[in-house]
Amino acid sequence: MSINKLIDHTYLKPVGTKVEIDQLIDEAKEYHFKSVCLQPHFVKYAKEQLTGSDVLVCTVVGFPLGANTIETKVFETLNAVKNGADEIDMVINIGEVKAGNFDYIKEEVSEVVRAAQGKLVKVIIETCYLTEAEMIRVSETIGATKADFIKTSTGFGPEGATAANVALMKKHGSGKEVKAAGGVRTREDLDQMVASGATRIGTSNGVKLMTGQTGSGY
Repeated sequence: MSINKLIDHTYLKPVGTKVEIDQLIDEAKEYHFKSVCLQPHFVKYAKEQLTGSDVLVCTVVGFPLGANTIETKVFETLNAVKNGADEIDMVINIGEVKAGNFDYIKEEVSEVVRAAQGKLVKVIIETCYLTEAEMIRVSETIGATKADFIKTSTGFGPEGATAANVALMKKHGSGKEVKAAGGVRTREDLDQMVASGATRIGTSNGVKLMTGQTGSGY
């Protein structure tokens, strides 16, 4: 089966210019990836460049630390939607998870979902900082919201997705879909994530995955 529609073709480095974004967009068009995932600054431009294609525009909110206020995340989401974003990948407040404040997490996710106005929302929990018990609780919490996906990682932490964490999130997420992001560098990596329950892959290695090569990036 073709894997292209599993892939959010990603460029989130802070040094990116339109040169890198144009390459990302051109590759996404060529391989018909599910989306391009890029910084909010480029959403409007990407939407214009992708008009008439089957590639969606995905952007990030509260990225990469998740420590913004709820009000800030809401504004970011509203602005992204206004500029043409089809999908929102938000980072939760990781400190509030560590403090056991899951009511806060439910509130911030719900507020971002509301601000997204029907656009698909993926919730990044940054698994590398969480214990198994915290991953279970936060997956259950997101499962009780109207978010669409639980996502493993930003790619900016010390570790990306693992098959075990994907399976845990899928098991406890009350039917939410799971996005595995970070560290998917080979077709074998991708197959393991899918077998564990992932239905979306966030990676900068999309072209190499499509051509049977080994990636080296996010």
